[in-house]
Amino acid sequence: MDPIVASAATALVGAMVTDAWQDVHTALVSWWRRVCPQQADSVDAELEQSRDRAVAAHRERDTDAESELVAAWEDRLAELLGENRELADELRRLMERDIAPHVHHEHVHQDTGNRAGTQEVHAEASGNARVFIAGRDQHIHEP
Repeated sequence: MDPIVASAATALVGAMVTDAWQDVHTALVSWWRRVCPQQADSVDAELEQSRDRAVAAHRERDTDAESELVAAWEDRLAELLGENRELADELRRLMERDIAPHVHHEHVHQDTGNRAGTQEVHAEASGNARVFIAGRDQHIHEP
C-alpha cells in the first residue's frame, strides 16, 4: 500500500473529531468531485457516517473502532488512486495543506502505515521505575 494512503486515512480519521472537520470535509469532497465526480456524492455521505462513528469512538476511547475507520478509508483511497501516481501526489498535497494541520496530535490511532504530523511525549520516572516509549509497537522481554 502506498504510504500516502495510510497517512491520509489516519489524518482524515483524526480530523473527524476536530473543530476543523467541516473545512477538511469540504476540501476532500471538492478534491474527490474533481478527480472522480461520479463517486463524490457517495463519498460525501460516507464521510458524514464515518465522522459520526469517529466521534463516538473517540468519546468512548475505542481504538479498535478508530482503527477500523482508518482501514476503511485506506481501502477507499487505495481504490481511487490505483496505480495513478499523479493522484497520489495530489492526495499528498491535499493532506499536507488541508487535512494534517487540523489533526490533534494527542489522538493516537493504531494504523499500519506512516503517520502524518508529530507527537510530543513527556515521561518521568523516579526511584526504580523505568519508562518505555515507542512510536509504534514495542516488545519488551525481561527475565
